[in-house]
Amino acid sequence: MEEAKKPLNVEISPEQSEGIYANGVGIHHTPSEFILDFLRILPGAQKAKVFARVIMTPQNVVLLRNALEDNIKKYEERFGKIKIFGKEEKEIGFKKSN
Repeated sequence: MEEAKKPLNVEISPEQSEGIYANGVGIHHTPSEFILDFLRILPGAQKAKVFARVIMTPQNVVLLRNALEDNIKKYEERFGKIKIFGKEEKEIGFKKSN
């Protein structure tokens, strides 16, 4: 028999609930982990500042990717296709690493 799933109780502090703004991410990996550095890049600046670092297992990164793909689909069904304008914006923000 399938066990009934209990809802997960998630706690968040008032400071964390404000969130952080990031317009870029650096992604690095080893055989056992992915490191995601969330950055804020100012126009014309020669360096970016890391505002949060998240370290995840490869398995959890795949689950994150699947959840993001599902939520992007739901978002676009509700609000329309997300448009990416110009090559410059793609390179400044989030991009795939080889």
